[in-house]
Amino acid sequence: MKVSIITVTFNSANTLAQTIQSVATQNYEDIEYLVIDGGSTDGTQEIIKSYNNIVTKWVSEPDKGLYDAMNKGIQMATGDIVGIINSDDFYHRTDAISKVVEGFSDPDIDCVFADIRFVNNENLDKTVRYYSSKRFDLGAFTWGFMPAHPTFFTYRKNFEKLGGYKTDYKIAADFELLVRFLYKHKLSYKYLNFDLMKMRLGGVSTASLKSTWIINQEDLRACKENGLKTNYIRLYSRYFRKFLEYIPLLH
Repeated sequence: MKVSIITVTFNSANTLAQTIQSVATQNYEDIEYLVIDGGSTDGTQEIIKSYNNIVTKWVSEPDKGLYDAMNKGIQMATGDIVGIINSDDFYHRTDAISKVVEGFSDPDIDCVFADIRFVNNENLDKTVRYYSSKRFDLGAFTWGFMPAHPTFFTYRKNFEKLGGYKTDYKIAADFELLVRFLYKHKLSYKYLNFDLMKMRLGGVSTASLKSTWIINQEDLRACKENGLKTNYIRLYSRYFRKFLEYIPLLH
């Protein structure tokens, strides 16, 4: 079974090499690796070229943002299953993709997802937050919770049938896609009980109070568009639970 892994990047020269190397160290052999660059000017393209034995396909051209670039990668993919790893994240174990493929050994499973470790930017061995997808159920969407999106893999045919990421969302197109795939269209899923990758702290969805407001607006919209009832009170209450993810890691 061929696995297509997509990395979207823009001016990520400081972290991209580690992401690429983490794909290269996977012990699963049938991997197609695509890098979609938005026209970087910081040396990102030179890094991609230096790993032409690992990167199967790549493009560097202006796009309409993160989700447009993800869609571009999905359209270029030829693998049976597709997943995305961000340009500042990395697989910290060599069997990550092997375990993902094992998750699809049941022919009734449409999607798999796992856990994530958020790490300190200055010390990548220090976990500052652990995001577990274990307790996810469909009702969790109404609270703004979803499986860890960077660990989400599904068959490429599902994107072809159900569509890709909606590019008129600024931050929460990943949330909307998961609601659409898992809740609206009832794709079956399997939780993999391990941490698939490490993520550096930061990102567009965690940058400011403004982005918090936008993400909750878009989460509410995503639920409404896919026939799921929720409200702002429920969505904002998730932040207390989110804080609890840090407590076991505070010393």
